[in-house]
Amino acid sequence: MIYRFGAFELDLDRFELREGGEARPVEPQVLALLALLVENRERLVSRDELIEKVWQGRIVSEAAISSRVKSARQALGDDGRAQRLIKTIHGQGFRFLGDVEAAAREPRDFVSRPSIAVLPFRLLGDPGPYAAIADALPDELIAELSRLRWLFVIARASSFRLRAPHAGVQQVGSMLGVRYALAGALEIAGSRLAVTVELADTRDGGVVWADRFAGSLDDVHAFRAEILSRVLTALEIQIPLHEAERARPAAVEDLDAWSAYHLGLQHMYRFTRKDSEAAASLFERAVARNPNFARAHAGLSFIHFQTAFLLHPQDRAGAVARARRCAERGLELDPLDPFVNFTMGRTFWLDGDLETSIVWLERATSLSPSYAEGIYARAWVDTLEGRGQEGRERVDLAMRLSPLDPLYYAMQATRALGHIALGEDALAAIWAERAARSPGAHVLIAMIAAAAHALAGDATRAASWASEVRARDAALTKDDFFRSFPMKSEAMRARVSEALAGFGF
Repeated sequence: MIYRFGAFELDLDRFELREGGEARPVEPQVLALLALLVENRERLVSRDELIEKVWQGRIVSEAAISSRVKSARQALGDDGRAQRLIKTIHGQGFRFLGDVEAAAREPRDFVSRPSIAVLPFRLLGDPGPYAAIADALPDELIAELSRLRWLFVIARASSFRLRAPHAGVQQVGSMLGVRYALAGALEIAGSRLAVTVELADTRDGGVVWADRFAGSLDDVHAFRAEILSRVLTALEIQIPLHEAERARPAAVEDLDAWSAYHLGLQHMYRFTRKDSEAAASLFERAVARNPNFARAHAGLSFIHFQTAFLLHPQDRAGAVARARRCAERGLELDPLDPFVNFTMGRTFWLDGDLETSIVWLERATSLSPSYAEGIYARAWVDTLEGRGQEGRERVDLAMRLSPLDPLYYAMQATRALGHIALGEDALAAIWAERAARSPGAHVLIAMIAAAAHALAGDATRAASWASEVRARDAALTKDDFFRSFPMKSEAMRARVSEALAGFGF
């Protein structure tokens, strides 16, 4: 690490102080004192800390401390009267005041997979007794993000040395070798707390995502938990989307494994035959480039599941087998990845084995409690088993965690099915309408809308959605529907079956 301020450079690797590029003769103990003050420039360094870290806790006199501080000032062209760079806080300790730019001796190479540094948040105004939140929130974010197996997270001990505004995001990327930096600011006004969070791409300094959260200090712990969940969920969506956007201009043959995988994600969520083929090709390229890439195998499982679920193949059994096989390979490579466990759980939907599915979906959400798609998938299973209330609570949580999720329409459709399970047909029709009108919603969602409106007594809207289904896939029947939605509640299945049969399905 090299710290620059004015004409000076403090080089910790070489343990020397340079002025104008020339090394200055400074005693090692004086350099250690100066390094301690510069590295902790955002705060006061107490005399006790100075003694512990510079003198290793030995008993020293006030004269000895004053002598070393004086020597440090002299080396920087400072003195006890001016105190331009080293300020004495009488009776407490010392503070470094210079504007410092930190740099690594050599820029770090980015790690192969998406990587992030979470910086300590800035304090705006006087936070009083709540100042600790500025470090506590990013510290908890680091711990939670580290549970995402696809993301490389820089440890707190490194990222917390780069406190804003002392380091810009591009500088953070160069020093720590990360593609992304997450920074934030905390402000308290009366009984209200506001937190602003910003994700930036360190390669060009551009902002990828930002949000602002506001809440009451009376419920600070619940507010803290909400921020953690929403930030984690946003990063799960925003980083892959951004990776895909950066990968898009490259020729396919030039894509590395991670770029191919993230570009495949964009096609994966479009639910068309053409996009599914494109996603499969990109995931296969990722696996070819890196056979040990667990998430790429899981991506292939997702595509084979999707193909079987949406009734595209003539060989449905083969698609089911491929989905299971790819998920199993992903688990062999990384059994702790939530997405891998999620894809494994969903393969059992295709066999109608919802009980086994729950085991894997619960594992996915235990590995990542804010994993919205895993929570939604468990809600789907609850709903098909007739537990409408439990399914509603889980899917509502999933929608709160991820309001921009690519599967949001499926969450809305699950909410509609939950209302059908509870006999709340008017509400089911409202949620099914929202789901079916969403961009990207597949044809089975339109069948749910037709059934929900029919159960709610709106024959006109039901007929309209039934026509939409026929226009998109004239061969669909209610047997096809129940193959993809294996309802275990006999009462629920009978009601939906009768509604669909009324329109010739």
